[in-house]
Amino acid sequence: MKAEFKDIDSYIATFPKDVQVILEQVRNAIKTSAPKAEEVISYNMPAFKYHGMLVYFAGYKNHIGFYSLPSGHTAFEKELSSYKQGKGSVQFPLDRAMPLALIKKIVKFRVKENLAKAKEKAVKTK
Repeated sequence: MKAEFKDIDSYIATFPKDVQVILEQVRNAIKTSAPKAEEVISYNMPAFKYHGMLVYFAGYKNHIGFYSLPSGHTAFEKELSSYKQGKGSVQFPLDRAMPLALIKKIVKFRVKENLAKAKEKAVKTK
């Protein structure tokens, strides 16, 4: 049975040292782009919440999975086109440099998107 993680530190600690470094880089890219976001474990993987879910990420044998929901991937379709993708997911291979600048752009986009949804919801409830 797979371990249930209580926080991102315990998740990252289960990986080899070289992968831990990359996971921390991804985590820091997200944190600097969304400093008010809350770190959580969701679906047993690291995630960030800010007025709803922002992004998830996960480590695998050969790649880092990055999940910015379908809207984040659609908005950056061109920049993500060289990576293997699924609906709302992208695989960043471990043997290539992590596209940290792109991750930051996607996270900032998702922050704006969640803030707009929160404002819209607030207007509807008034």
